[in-house]
Amino acid sequence: QVQLVESGGGLVQAGGSLRLSCDASGLTFNRYTMGWFRQAPGKEREFVTGITGSGGSTRYGDSVRGRFTISRDNSKNTVYLQMNNLKPEDTAVYYCAADSGRTWYQIMRGEGMDYWGKGILVTVSS
Repeated sequence: QVQLVESGGGLVQAGGSLRLSCDASGLTFNRYTMGWFRQAPGKEREFVTGITGSGGSTRYGDSVRGRFTISRDNSKNTVYLQMNNLKPEDTAVYYCAADSGRTWYQIMRGEGMDYWGKGILVTVSS
């Protein structure tokens, strides 16, 4: 079965950096658009960033553009999220997700993904 496993979360001070990884198994990885979403306490889940199967196209949410970078290594079935200049408002559970057929419009509006990881907590202290 498909598994998405996030790693790399933790506690960091404001202005610091973290890199999240998501290891995928059970799917033909390069056929899936991969995305990162987050959900802060008391808030709705939010699109953070996504990358197409080939890595040729990316999208970013307005709140992270210029600070976060998504990348993927199809030889390792892994997608990464490099987070720089972190802010306390970036504190959330971050989820990795995979999708095979939705448009960017649908993905960025949060209209579901095919598969989800269990999430990993990122806490940014002020």
